Amino acid sequence: MESGIRVLLLTALLTALGGCASVRHWFHHGAEPAAAAPAPGAEPQDENAPPRVIEPEVARRKITVPKIRSSNIELGAYYGALSIENFGTHPVYGLTAAYHITEDFFFQAEAGRSRAGQTSFESLSNVQLLTESERRLTYYDLSLGYNFLPGEAFIGRGLAMTSAFYLLGGIGGTDFAGDTKFTVNFGAGYRVVPTDWLAVHVTVQDHIFQSSLLGTTKLTNNLEARIGTTVFF
Repeated sequence: MESGIRVLLLTALLTALGGCASVRHWFHHGAEPAAAAPAPGAEPQDENAPPRVIEPEVARRKITVPKIRSSNIELGAYYGALSIENFGTHPVYGLTAAYHITEDFFFQAEAGRSRAGQTSFESLSNVQLLTESERRLTYYDLSLGYNFLPGEAFIGRGLAMTSAFYLLGGIGGTDFAGDTKFTVNFGAGYRVVPTDWLAVHVTVQDHIFQSSLLGTTKLTNNLEARIGTTVFF
């Protein structure tokens, strides 16, 4: 009898312990985990906010921009030949100055001097139309130039130099035969730049002015061909 009571009590005790474990498991499974408390001093986080981009902290370097020298002024000298209509071809020399407005356009001022010879009439009649001082020809003009066909000139296989053709057109004056004559000039040239400060020019142009030395007033064409060097500043 006592054994049966003991078995009954042990069965009831085990049943009670199993029910408590089930209730405890159900309680912990249904409860939501508590949110972690924010750290002291931290800002509250918004669940809908996009992720924060990490901003790199890079130390900025101080860069010194080099001052590029702009060489827009060109000064030089030239020597060549000037064919003065009716007075033969004689040496000419002069100075030139140019200012480059852009890569394509530039202004050029020049002054040159030559000396006229004798006309065929003077040679045949032994009559002097001009004195020695009147035979001196001096011209000065201001022209607008235009660069075109830029390229390179090659010497051999290892040396290339910047080059360009250009056109010239302008107005000026010519002191000749004791008078100053209004002059129109136009022509073309070829420029080669061996270094960044030196240029070599080959230029051909015409100086046109009126002359009445031989009894009739007419326009004279005075062709000039020259070679010169200039320096950039």
